[in-house]
Amino acid sequence: MLRVISDRFDPPSLDTAVSSAILHRVAAGEEPATLRLWSPQRSVAFGRQDRVRPGYRDAVAAVAALGFTPVERLAGGRAAVFHEGTLAFSWAMPETRVRETIAERFAMISGLVARSLAALGLDARIGEIPGEYCPGEWSVNLGGTHKIMGVGQRLVRGAAHLGGVIVVTDADLINRPLIPAYAALDYPWSPETTGALADTLSGLTVDRVAAHLLGTISEAGHEITGGAIDDGCLRLARDLAPEHDPTR
Repeated sequence: MLRVISDRFDPPSLDTAVSSAILHRVAAGEEPATLRLWSPQRSVAFGRQDRVRPGYRDAVAAVAALGFTPVERLAGGRAAVFHEGTLAFSWAMPETRVRETIAERFAMISGLVARSLAALGLDARIGEIPGEYCPGEWSVNLGGTHKIMGVGQRLVRGAAHLGGVIVVTDADLINRPLIPAYAALDYPWSPETTGALADTLSGLTVDRVAAHLLGTISEAGHEITGGAIDDGCLRLARDLAPEHDPTR
């Protein structure tokens, strides 16, 4: 059984904390495997690699000045961008062998995303493009030229979390805050490698991409059910939220 939740929680620090709270409750056996799939508020999620860079505070200030809320992410490495034209996902699953199965989970989610996009007629491929932002071997790109999905993992005893973002529209909104942020963090990258699905398939919407992804997940054998965040989970998320606020 896979519970699917589409609610967004604001501000982004609370939204990230909700995913963290779900992960810990799944690990404790208090929640079933849960997939959050939603359209987020404009934000830049900074990773552990970013936080140790000398220019981190300058990067945080730069994205905030452009109207993107800075947040410290639950999973992954370098800064990534979320906006209303992206589809965010957060999948918490029980797992007793969290470290031994890292590659299996990456292959699973990247494969599901690539297959769902192929069903839309898109040339989706798995692999890193030289010069992409937040580089990773399990990124999904279009035609080997434009990155459109990134993913990271967070592990705790008893559960694993897969989190990432699919860029459906407005690739320029990805690059807008990343250009000053990556300059402050002194990361090499090539903004022209950033893509959006709608650049290739016009008229594509976040809702349509979400529906295709859920269909692919169901076809892969997951029994999907609806769900909601309960009060206990939300209380835990509120307690965790300050950990994800870089302005604290």
